[in-house]
Amino acid sequence: MLSLIYDPDLFTLKLDFCSIFLCAVLKLNHHPFRAHFLRSCCPLFLTSFQSSLLLLNASSASPFPLILYNNLLFLYTFLPEENPEFWRSQAQKTLQSVLDRKLNTNVAKNILFFLGDGMGITTYTAARILKGQLQNQTGEETVMTMDTFPNVGLAKTYSVDFQIPDSAATATAYLCGVKTNLNVIGVSAAARNGVCKSQKGNEVTSILKWAKDAGKSVGIVTTTRVQHATPATSYAHSASRKWYSDADMPDAAKRDGCTDIASQLLKNTDIDVIIGGGRKYMTPKGTKDPEYPRDYSSRGKRKDGRNLINEWQSMKIGKVAHYVWNKTDFDAVDPETTDYLMALFEPGDLRFEAERDPNMDPSIVETTEKAIRILQKNPKGFFLLVEGGRIDQAHHAGRAFMALHETVAFDYAIAKGLELTKEQETLTIVMADHSHPVTFNGYPFRGQSILGKSPLWATDMLPYTTLMYGNGPGHKITNGKRPDIRNVNTKTKDYVQLSAVPTESATHSGEDVAVLARGPMGHLFQGVQEQNYIAHAMAYAACVGADQRHCQGQTEASVYRVCLLLTWLQNVLIGEN
Repeated sequence: MLSLIYDPDLFTLKLDFCSIFLCAVLKLNHHPFRAHFLRSCCPLFLTSFQSSLLLLNASSASPFPLILYNNLLFLYTFLPEENPEFWRSQAQKTLQSVLDRKLNTNVAKNILFFLGDGMGITTYTAARILKGQLQNQTGEETVMTMDTFPNVGLAKTYSVDFQIPDSAATATAYLCGVKTNLNVIGVSAAARNGVCKSQKGNEVTSILKWAKDAGKSVGIVTTTRVQHATPATSYAHSASRKWYSDADMPDAAKRDGCTDIASQLLKNTDIDVIIGGGRKYMTPKGTKDPEYPRDYSSRGKRKDGRNLINEWQSMKIGKVAHYVWNKTDFDAVDPETTDYLMALFEPGDLRFEAERDPNMDPSIVETTEKAIRILQKNPKGFFLLVEGGRIDQAHHAGRAFMALHETVAFDYAIAKGLELTKEQETLTIVMADHSHPVTFNGYPFRGQSILGKSPLWATDMLPYTTLMYGNGPGHKITNGKRPDIRNVNTKTKDYVQLSAVPTESATHSGEDVAVLARGPMGHLFQGVQEQNYIAHAMAYAACVGADQRHCQGQTEASVYRVCLLLTWLQNVLIGEN
């Protein structure tokens, strides 16, 4: 008996009565995977069935092949998506939900800021498909948590000196409200990359500090080291994003009075929750790492002999403060009784989600939840920055598998954030800082693996992956020919996608990035805006920062409403007497 197996990557086709029967069974039983199976299996079977009748003994008196053909044709023809009413009904429901929206003009008690580092539109879309495919769906129709945000805009990402930015310049824009130069953090564009003297007098503060000054609790959660560009910009000022510890600074910068980023983590702002990696930048040179004692690259780096972890603990005397470096101790932290938490799970950046040891390191979902539960005890609210930082690093390495799995995990963290907070009082922002030169191409079939190969081969008669890079380490042209990947599994975590131009690391790309918002004043985050606008809009929504003129009016209105209520109660009581 022939078998019907359709592999979209290899284009192999066989006929199997069992698979044919499964098409019908899945359809009739409303199996969630039926659309993918019917769309990929049945059309190919139906178009080739007539030419295969001889193979199926159609010349016999048995009418079975023709009956089977007609029934499969019926099932496939009436797939829900082929009925125009399916799309009309869906669109009407969406339209009604948009019409029913009401502006939320409350003051934002809390700000949840989710930053997907390098999560450009291509990454966002591809991760949506992967998330669905991991749940045995075709993927394209999947709804990400991010997709549910009602307010959507675009941010222009260029820096003052470059068309295409880095994470330091972008973080200074969306956290501090001013655009700056490449490679500097928490300073204006008057500062120069690597020039310590230029940063003095040009420091700019972030919304994390504005929130802290307003009495809110503040925290950072990242999958990178906590001294990396994005989290560092929330608390540090540096002419170089690479001055993680004093060992990473030139002697001239030290003589001119600049301090490393790790030491500023303790000095500049009293941060309630610090979660990420970066242990080795906090301890004296040669200090053995508790998790990797035999690994010299994981040992402490500081030349000044300071142990910043111990210093942080001594600064919290009289408070309930915990320092942890593994999941067991992290899980033991009670958020209800904890005032401060520093959790550093790796010497440097955290492991990729696909390689994370769940017994040693918590997921970004778990760290986000712990941070929120600690911070939300403050009656004045909180500001929390959550960074999916390794999306970017996976793209730099040309590893789409890793980048997309990081993005899916990031989306689950967003879902946890929404679950733990109230929309009426919490402004939640999701955005990317910049994009990457990853493309989504090749006319793949509906439901085909997002990490697979295009069914249409190139003019060199070789297949190519649906996702590939404009530049990066995946450039593998030999004697003018691309590698033949027909027998290569492109869906593994270590596969490096092909790139058009050879670079040691894939660069960033310069297109606008999405900004999604929900909660108080979420409607401020619409249209095409400069990236530095984001910080100002967040500050306006939460009534923090320098400009609070509009907040005074809200306060007076609140007092007026309270007075009216008291007057009404007084009249009621007098009437009863």
